[in-house]
Amino acid sequence: MPDYCVETHHLIHRFSENEVVLKDINLQVQTGSIYGFLGPNGAGKTTTLRLALGLLKKQQGSISFFGLPFQENRLTILKKIGSLIESPSLYGHLTAKENLTLLQKVYQCPKERIQHVLDLVGLSATGNKKANQFSLGMKQRLSIAIALLHNPSLLILDEPTNGLDPNGIIEVRELLKKLNQEDGITILISSHLLAEIEKLVTHVGIINKGQLLFQGTLDELKNKQQLSVSTVFETSDQEKTIKIMTDHSLSPVFENGKIILPSLGRETIAALNRQLVANDVLVYEISIVKNDLESIFIDLTNH
Repeated sequence: MPDYCVETHHLIHRFSENEVVLKDINLQVQTGSIYGFLGPNGAGKTTTLRLALGLLKKQQGSISFFGLPFQENRLTILKKIGSLIESPSLYGHLTAKENLTLLQKVYQCPKERIQHVLDLVGLSATGNKKANQFSLGMKQRLSIAIALLHNPSLLILDEPTNGLDPNGIIEVRELLKKLNQEDGITILISSHLLAEIEKLVTHVGIINKGQLLFQGTLDELKNKQQLSVSTVFETSDQEKTIKIMTDHSLSPVFENGKIILPSLGRETIAALNRQLVANDVLVYEISIVKNDLESIFIDLTNH
């Protein structure tokens, strides 16, 4: 099996001559991963996913799935992909089982898959309840069941927790973890809910204004030294403090009355403290701040 389930090379897309919405996107979704595609609203997430699935006409660049070019192998590839892009499309007058039965005939997959996916998403007990009576969380789970009906090896979900209450979000999160860990399904999920994504994904791609700013494992992102941990100084003389730090080849940032440096070793902190005291600077506080994914995301997208 190829290392990457999804790859895009130099993907560029314009809505008009002056409006470039994707700028040289090189996405690499590791096989077996849960890849969180993160960015603010309007960053280019949905456009990228729609292009990847052939829902928008590609302009520049290449797209491949499972090591195969998409254009030349479109039908073969789409049989292996389940997707939920934007809001769910369900037949409201039908039950969960009836929705799935209808699509099972279209997909020509085994009938046994209907009960299997209902069990998988926790909707087997809904009986005669119509889809238009479902909560939003139940509708999302039914949409995921439909995406899973033909037993895909890749699931592509665009903002699947949009509009869900906290319980609905947890339901979807636990379902996706189960699909990945127990069934080995690779999942590409776009979201702007950073705190939620942090609990789910193994890999991250961060997009802003059509540019991919970071791509790698969640741990790699958190361990980026200049982003993951900061050393914060509060002193009596900011100007003198900054000069001393600069003389030590450090790059301090002054923010909200505090002086912030990237992660420092204990020896460096102790040496700086001695130097400040020797220069008659009162050190009120030195603190270590560990940033969560949201802080890192804000830092990346603001530069």
